Amino acid sequence: MKEDIAQVTVSVPIKDLWKAMASDNRHVVPKVLPDIVSEVELLEGDGGYGSLLLFKFWPGVLNVSHQLEKIVEYDESTYQIALEILEGGHLDHGFTAYTTAFKLTQVSEAETLIDIKVLYETKPEHNHIPGDTIKATFRYINNLEKHLLKSLS
Repeated sequence: MKEDIAQVTVSVPIKDLWKAMASDNRHVVPKVLPDIVSEVELLEGDGGYGSLLLFKFWPGVLNVSHQLEKIVEYDESTYQIALEILEGGHLDHGFTAYTTAFKLTQVSEAETLIDIKVLYETKPEHNHIPGDTIKATFRYINNLEKHLLKSLS
């Protein structure tokens, strides 16, 4: 498995960020990526470890209609969550495996450090540029921070 890693600090308290990224994920993602995600449906589970989420994309977005993800890590005590793509999305764009993991660490009362790790495999003919996997994740986090700062004020 190949991996891309990154860190970013956001001006959001850890508990609010965790709630948005973990327990409220399916309700928050369409709000922070409204031009991409039309809906996130919980297909199986309670939203925690082992749950299946179906991300539905707007027509014409990414040339795919959906992305099925499974929560493969979920630890509220250490603020860690990981989602593995099982179908659609990145798997329709040259990847054969794709998992995004987040670990949140409190920096101060109003700041949180996010460690991001993307584990992936690509098809032999796919020309992947290291670090490209993180770009979409940064967009999500940037939009999430803006959304949370607006809703917390």
